Amino acid sequence: MPPKLNVHKFPRPPLLEKTPRHLQIKWNNQLIADTKDAYWALETTHPPTYYLPPDSILLPLTRSSHKSFCEWKGAATYWNINNPTNGSEEVKNRIWSYEKPTKSFESIKDYLSFYAGPWDCYVDGEKVEPQPGDFYGGWVTSDIEGPIKGGPGTWGW
Repeated sequence: MPPKLNVHKFPRPPLLEKTPRHLQIKWNNQLIADTKDAYWALETTHPPTYYLPPDSILLPLTRSSHKSFCEWKGAATYWNINNPTNGSEEVKNRIWSYEKPTKSFESIKDYLSFYAGPWDCYVDGEKVEPQPGDFYGGWVTSDIEGPIKGGPGTWGW
């Protein structure tokens, strides 16, 4: 079993580094992303946020008009995707990337991050739980410990 990772020991500003972990995303049991060549961002009180290379995404994405801004990474672009088993079902704004990230995050230029749902996300074969709330996109696995930002009462952390 991997050692526990306490989110309160993660740095602020966040640390970005390559991770050797095997990441997979399945939607209705169909594989839509698969990589061992990702980055993770580790930030105080947050579970890891994973960034997958564009060539690991197995379905086409369409650019959304939605935007947001991260104080550490810069302006985020959002993406839409169609359900592989029901093409008329489009999920909007649950995938994002940084086309012009800040200098500290240049390594994840055009890499994609997925909220943990409506699809199922896996880290080394373990199905993840989404970070509490619907603002942050961290993936919670059994090796993550400590109170996590995102749920009620944690906004000011």
